Amino acid sequence: MKNSSPFHWLTILISGALYPLGMAPFNFWPAVLISLTVLFTSLKTTHSAKQNFTKSLVFGFGIFISGASWIYVSIHEYGFLAAPIAAFATVLFCLFMSILFASTFLLFSFMPNKQASYLFGLPSIFILSECFRSWAFTGFPWLYAGYSHTDTWLNGWAPVGGVVLLSYLLALISSFSAQIWRERQNKSLKVNFLLLVLLISLGGFFLQQVKWSSSNGEMIDVVIIQPNINQNDKWSSDKRTQILKQLKDQTVPYLGKDLIIWPEATLPNIPQNLSSFLAGMATALELSQTALLTGAITYDSNTGEYFNSVISIEDMTSKYDKFHLVPFGEYVPLENFLRGLIKFFDLPMSSISSGKDKKLFFNVSKNKISPNICYEVVYANSVARNSRGSNIILTVSNDAWFGKSIGPKQHMQMARMRAIENSKPLLRATNNGISGLVSHKGVLTSMAPQFTRSELVVSVAGHVGETPFSRLQSTPIFIISIITCVILLWQKLKLRSHQ
Repeated sequence: MKNSSPFHWLTILISGALYPLGMAPFNFWPAVLISLTVLFTSLKTTHSAKQNFTKSLVFGFGIFISGASWIYVSIHEYGFLAAPIAAFATVLFCLFMSILFASTFLLFSFMPNKQASYLFGLPSIFILSECFRSWAFTGFPWLYAGYSHTDTWLNGWAPVGGVVLLSYLLALISSFSAQIWRERQNKSLKVNFLLLVLLISLGGFFLQQVKWSSSNGEMIDVVIIQPNINQNDKWSSDKRTQILKQLKDQTVPYLGKDLIIWPEATLPNIPQNLSSFLAGMATALELSQTALLTGAITYDSNTGEYFNSVISIEDMTSKYDKFHLVPFGEYVPLENFLRGLIKFFDLPMSSISSGKDKKLFFNVSKNKISPNICYEVVYANSVARNSRGSNIILTVSNDAWFGKSIGPKQHMQMARMRAIENSKPLLRATNNGISGLVSHKGVLTSMAPQFTRSELVVSVAGHVGETPFSRLQSTPIFIISIITCVILLWQKLKLRSHQ
């Protein structure tokens, strides 16, 4: 098969498109290993930077057009874009993400044509690719390879180095697989490959047995309210009274519980315009000794800024503001040009200011709860930093934007990985699902049915203790990847100087 043949390029594209099958809701984890093996087999140090970049670009486009298809649902069904325009915008987004994905693979052409480049250079480049796209333009840390092993032995590595370490180990296995394909007669390579797989698998199994944290014995009763409010009704003034009544009806029967949680942006207006309703709720909460946390769009009259926040209704001074905003969803790059040009950019939540990246805990009984809003939970390092010292992780979200796509299931899987990485239970409250309780081992122990009006009652004890990941985040594996690339690039320079 020639590298220039249409079949060759189609194979790379399809292998990329099959990659998301390793994640939720499919959870066929071998798909990631097979896909990466195909990609790594196609890349060569002897190829030009353009060739390696293009192959990685095609592979990346397959990943995102398949695994991030929910973007079309968001901008078409809820962003009011006509189907052809929404499809075009989705393709452009996937192409942009593919460019970010492929950019680090340019380095491979500048590495020596040695086995070490293929075995260790490619996994390091892959990790730099994942890290780069989680940072560039506020980041899109979606579809990391490591999420494919949320439910396998390998998740034992997550408290050590997070999902990025899992990605590195999978890339390492794939690089060995690709090299075995190139050196089919190399028996020692095959033996080393088997030893590598055995070490990674057994290592994950034994690490699963490590007790990184322990229960603090402070059990609290929590009610997660899933209102299932139609996305088109949330900001309608005609529906405001109805929504407030529904929230009250869902909440009042559970007064007396320790904590009640409403999802992201549940309040149908800014708190200043709902003072009577909130005062009545605060009085009822105080009398019943119940805490209530809710997502809300808040307004700072001093600065004129709006924030996507979590507030405590019984103590309005306690407020957490979202700082990882969704581009084009919560803020508009090139705002002066785009706003008013396309109706999608005039959505109620598309002019949100970023809050400060600061640690804030909500105290319930003797438990400290660290909040995260929607998209923030996909940033592993931020969750780890901001949850240190807490006992329970909270994430509120409105996944109605995903519709009935695969997006909510992917989102929940990433939230579950945060629980594993930090060895802490996680509470998740969403508008229409998936709401639930995740154990400190990442097991979804209770779940409200998706697309239903529900109240989920759970009991949860906070956990104390820290994992290596909660202390160091992804820094070690990032540094190892950088050093590996630098060494290999230096070797290539030395070879050139001696020629």
